[in-house]
Amino acid sequence: MLDLQRQYAAIRPQVLAAVERVCASQRFILGEELTAFEGEVTAFTGAAATVGCASGTDALWLALLAVGVGPGDEVITTPLTFIATVSAIVRTGARPVLADIDPATLNLSPEQVERLLAEGHGTRLKAILPVHLYGQCADMDSFERLAREHHLAVVEDAAQAFGAGWRGRRAGSLGAAAAFSFYPTKSLGGYGDGGCVTLQDAALAERLRALRHHGSRERYYHDQLGWNSRLDELQAAILRVKLACVEEWNTRRGERARFYHRLFEQAGLAAAPAASGAAARLEGHPIELLETAAQARHIYHQYAVRASRREKLRQFLGERGIATEVYYPVPLHLQQALTYLGYRPGDFPEAERAADHLLALPIFPEITQDEQQRVVDSIAAFYS
Repeated sequence: MLDLQRQYAAIRPQVLAAVERVCASQRFILGEELTAFEGEVTAFTGAAATVGCASGTDALWLALLAVGVGPGDEVITTPLTFIATVSAIVRTGARPVLADIDPATLNLSPEQVERLLAEGHGTRLKAILPVHLYGQCADMDSFERLAREHHLAVVEDAAQAFGAGWRGRRAGSLGAAAAFSFYPTKSLGGYGDGGCVTLQDAALAERLRALRHHGSRERYYHDQLGWNSRLDELQAAILRVKLACVEEWNTRRGERARFYHRLFEQAGLAAAPAASGAAARLEGHPIELLETAAQARHIYHQYAVRASRREKLRQFLGERGIATEVYYPVPLHLQQALTYLGYRPGDFPEAERAADHLLALPIFPEITQDEQQRVVDSIAAFYS
């Protein structure tokens, strides 16, 4: 799925120099590397401020706190995402409210969110939390409009979307706040856990810097109860090296994705993206390519397709040494840990159909065309 050894080979001298720089300084927490990295992310994303923290999950929690989400509030989000999206809402004391996805892009559907709002949700709603799934920004035009009309904040779950864009603006600058993950598999990944929050209000950043450090602005003085969620100096230094490369890496990911598109079309395996239901789209072709919105710059953190007989295909590919993954096999409304929300099978049919058919194929900047050809040839052999 991902060969980080190839990436490391290309940047090894710079990474080792960054590690040595931190070790020589003997400053490991809240030092110059983190300050510099935060400034560089702010410049890259176009946000007003950045706050580094210990993980993408903590970044989501801090971003929600930044816009005022707290006990008794509600936050609308998608059922097709990693559970951290919802667990961060719960951690603030708020209640997640789910809406179904757009079947073409798999992102949170603005139409479904608008339907929820029309049905009377809103008295306790505080925010909308769209997820930029697989590296494609959600429909931020629509969510910005809904937020204005209903006096809600928009918080981006940009964990998979560092460098993605919408109408020429980068993820991280599209809402009141945004959360990024630097988990090693991400397009900008560290050598361990890490994350950051970007904000449009620089004054809020100081509050979040205190919250990530036990609620303290001055050592041993605590104005509020916070958390221990600091991005350490080693991670910040390594991420600074990789940040200088991420734009090129994202460009390569896009090129690899388009090459997959061509291979699937040439092999006669792919169905054109359409707005109808998943089941109808899969009737004529075994593979369906997902749609990219015209306004979006997709960075392809994952290259996912809809595939018929998915589990048998996965087994077939695995036996030939080709890794695949399913993101995500169980929508959040069907997760055991979230049964208390009261959702049932059938409540979000598009998310459930996607969970049944989605398959992520290997993609990373260094994957070769020969390797991609082998993936598609193997898929063609399965369906032949």
